[in-house]
Amino acid sequence: MADKEKYVTLGGEASAELVERKSVFIGHAAHIADEAGALEFIKRIKHERSDATHNVYAYVTAGGAAARYSDDGEPQGTAGIPVLDVIRKSGFTDAVIVVTRYFGGILLGAGGLVRAYGSAAKLAVDAAKIVTYERFTEFTVSFAYTDYGKAQYEAPKYGVRVDNTDFGVGVVMRCAVKAGDYPRFAAAVAEMTSGRAIFGVTGERWDK
Repeated sequence: MADKEKYVTLGGEASAELVERKSVFIGHAAHIADEAGALEFIKRIKHERSDATHNVYAYVTAGGAAARYSDDGEPQGTAGIPVLDVIRKSGFTDAVIVVTRYFGGILLGAGGLVRAYGSAAKLAVDAAKIVTYERFTEFTVSFAYTDYGKAQYEAPKYGVRVDNTDFGVGVVMRCAVKAGDYPRFAAAVAEMTSGRAIFGVTGERWDK
């Protein structure tokens, strides 16, 4: 990913329809985890739209490292590339778009096809919604009951999300915070508790 702290992709799966000079274009867009997911989505749409004239597709995976497209019988460069351009210009990744066309009997020409496929893809993307996730550090922090209130007070200042709290001999908070804010939060709590708080990084996740 270009920005290791942010991850931009589609929020879900959606479709949208466009009619251009009697031809019906239906864009289908979805977030996928990998290339296998993209191929499975394409296979499903082709099966569902097996009566269509064309099922053009494009997808980008591996954080933008891999990209593929198909014109599916349309003139070269008039279908798959415009769909792929929608993904690239919008800046998201790990997504697939299939644009189904039912030919209406009127030729659109190269320019018309480029506009229609690109527009149908964009409508599907707008329906699926582009979302931005940020990298969060997951961690635990353990301390005595006397320090619990201090940590609770400090957490909101750094946007810390408390996933769970265990109360036993001491208190153990399972939390997550934006990766860039973790060192500052840990340092602040360590200072407030005179070093008694014990931190442990448990992983990371992408979250809104």
